[in-house]
Amino acid sequence: MNKEKRTQIFTRLRDANPNPTTELNYSTPFELLVAVILSAQATDVGVNKATDKLYPVASTPEAILALGVDGLKEYIKTIGLFNAKAENVIKTCQMLIDKHNSVVPDNRKDLEALPGVGRKTANVVLNTAFQQPTMAVDTHIFRVSNRTGIAPGKDVLEVEKRLARLVPKEFLMDAHHWLILHGRYVCKARKPQCGSCMIEDLCEFKQKTS
Repeated sequence: MNKEKRTQIFTRLRDANPNPTTELNYSTPFELLVAVILSAQATDVGVNKATDKLYPVASTPEAILALGVDGLKEYIKTIGLFNAKAENVIKTCQMLIDKHNSVVPDNRKDLEALPGVGRKTANVVLNTAFQQPTMAVDTHIFRVSNRTGIAPGKDVLEVEKRLARLVPKEFLMDAHHWLILHGRYVCKARKPQCGSCMIEDLCEFKQKTS
């Protein structure tokens, strides 16, 4: 796919949704961090149901740490892998208090050192909380990038690096939100809705649905 086509694709996505953001509910970088940790292999809707009850009660590292692992589990037990996630969130709270004065770090190295935080989670926090032009490649972005031809790659890291290099600079900040939303609602895994897709004529997917 050439640069002109990519520019057209992202221009259309931007025109349709000028200010995209995450569908996770949060009001501080810490709330976002916890929500993203909880969202691994879970839906944003499911995470929001849990955090909508959790955050009015505990929304700081100190307050969640005070709940303890078992107390936190009561709020997040509807989310997949909640046992491991509760352990990670509690350990992360302790680490934020001990090493970062309870402030979420704004750099990849310190974020990825937190329990339960991998590269994708760090990218979401850096982009959404700290306005850094990172590319958090989840299953939706991986699929859309490969299927459309925007940035094909064998694994998530390859797709992330190609997107960072190939997406025109003016779109880099919001590109991962547009691609996630496009994959979630239009370019779906089993039944892509090609007929109602705003970039169908630019997409290089050969098995388009009618």
